[in-house]
Amino acid sequence: MYRKILLFCLIVLTLLFGNNSLALAQDRVFLDLSLDFIDSYQLTQKNYQDTVVGGLSGITYNPQKDEYYAISDDRSRKSPARFYTLKINLDNNKINNIKIEGVTLLKNRQGELYPNNTIDAEGIAFSPRNSVFISSEGVSNRQIPPFINEYDLNGNLLSEVPIPKHYIYDQEKGIGVQDNYGFESLTIKANGTMKEDPFRLFSATELALTQDFDRDKNINSLLRSRLMHYVVNPFGQPVLIAEHLYPVATPNFGVVANGLSALFALPQEGYILSLERTLGLRGFGAKIFQIVMGNASDISNEESLGGNIDNINPLKKKLLLDLKDLDVKLDNLEGMTFGGKLPDGSQSLILVSDDNFAPERQKTQFLLFTVH
Repeated sequence: MYRKILLFCLIVLTLLFGNNSLALAQDRVFLDLSLDFIDSYQLTQKNYQDTVVGGLSGITYNPQKDEYYAISDDRSRKSPARFYTLKINLDNNKINNIKIEGVTLLKNRQGELYPNNTIDAEGIAFSPRNSVFISSEGVSNRQIPPFINEYDLNGNLLSEVPIPKHYIYDQEKGIGVQDNYGFESLTIKANGTMKEDPFRLFSATELALTQDFDRDKNINSLLRSRLMHYVVNPFGQPVLIAEHLYPVATPNFGVVANGLSALFALPQEGYILSLERTLGLRGFGAKIFQIVMGNASDISNEESLGGNIDNINPLKKKLLLDLKDLDVKLDNLEGMTFGGKLPDGSQSLILVSDDNFAPERQKTQFLLFTVH
């Protein structure tokens, strides 16, 4: 009797929902999150302490001091490689003011400023050790490898994260990050607040590695990015515990450039926000996704992703917001972070754009959202 009732219920559910039941199960994998746009702000200041302000490609928040650090992707051409300290006033649930309060010049292994065209800093993340980790895409055409380094808040190099060999560009072997498609994104997930506590670090390539992109047989393989997952301990080098396939969204018609530009690790374990930006005939676009790490395959031993990847479980993605739906003309959005709490107690999310040092055509744009 009970078996017949159960069977009847299953039939009814199938008739009512059909394949939607699978979609509902998929939705339960993701957090119940939403983003509401609040405000936009344009930073018009172009110079600070003998440096050219621009190229802000990543942003991170220091809750201890209620200040933000924004990395410039200047390759030490206009001014030395650097990050800026910003104070963002969020009174009245909007951006009232953004003030540059400091600039920090980065130093290399020799304790010197980075020479011209030897660094392409793109991502920045504040750590529990009162330091910042910074990622560089490298300069492939000059055989300068990408890196993820730790610096103190005075710009001194503290440590270097080991990078797997298959990310280091080698033209003869046909491997490594493609030029300008390297470690654009960087984020830290810290469970504790003490400097002795271990934490997790994530970075990803903007688009596919050289060996993962089969231009002749599968042009869409360009969208197969790799996300690296490290554990950083108080002693010894950071340990890479996994790599995962991050599927960049297929661009719409008219898009000429796209890629993964930022990651932000959510407080909930195993969840990340990602920012993908595009450039097309109608200007810039951007989308924010929620990423779930559970059940994603470890691809660290995959020599190439250019062929059939049916045996690989990619990171699961869910679109949270298409910023094209906002009543705002978007710029080249590349940085993303949680910020301070808004006056009503809600969590803020802040995005920043890279103006490519082209103030006549672009701008340094900040967008403010609330997270529910």
